[in-house]
Amino acid sequence: MKKLAGALFLLLGFAACKFKAEESKLPILGQREAVTKTVNGKQVVDTVYQTIPDFKFVNQYGDTITQNSLKGNIYVADFFFTTCPSICPIMHRNMLKVYNDFKNVPDFKIISHTIDPKHDSVAVLKKYADKLGISGNSWWLLQGKKEDTYTLGQKHYLVAVMQDNGAPGGYVHQGWFVLVDKQRRIRGYYDGTKEDQVAKMIDDIKTLRAEVNTEIAQ
Repeated sequence: MKKLAGALFLLLGFAACKFKAEESKLPILGQREAVTKTVNGKQVVDTVYQTIPDFKFVNQYGDTITQNSLKGNIYVADFFFTTCPSICPIMHRNMLKVYNDFKNVPDFKIISHTIDPKHDSVAVLKKYADKLGISGNSWWLLQGKKEDTYTLGQKHYLVAVMQDNGAPGGYVHQGWFVLVDKQRRIRGYYDGTKEDQVAKMIDDIKTLRAEVNTEIAQ
């Protein structure tokens, strides 16, 4: 009886740990579709999640950055412009907290896409980075063709970005920080202007890193 009770205790403990692990996983967001494939001769339905596609931009150092540059990294993406008079200064003041917490973590990056590439040249982005106090390769400020950036934001990150001469600074964009996993899937949206949302994102980054490390261990 004692052996049975002990075995039951271990089984329940394992089940509880497994449930807790599943519960702590972040959701996978964005569009998804069901696809049918053959596994071991049987037809099964699998879910395919939206992923961030390949891109090609230039960072504040003049280096070309693609999705391959982010391979093996969890990352946070946002959209801004250096002359933004409204939410961008608040967003990047809050992003500095994320940068300082994770700048020495080897599998984490921050990428900020400018939506005003005509003004925000490589030199302007480098000056902006210096003013923020960021260095190294943990946080890249990215510049490229406007249409590429806008398509990436609106269609794939699902964040509103557009030119609007009637808006402060001439552009409209949402202040979302978008958390992306190593498979390029969106795992969270956070209001970059709110400190409590950024604090939650920091916790979620840690959760996502633990989730990835657990999957590797398995």
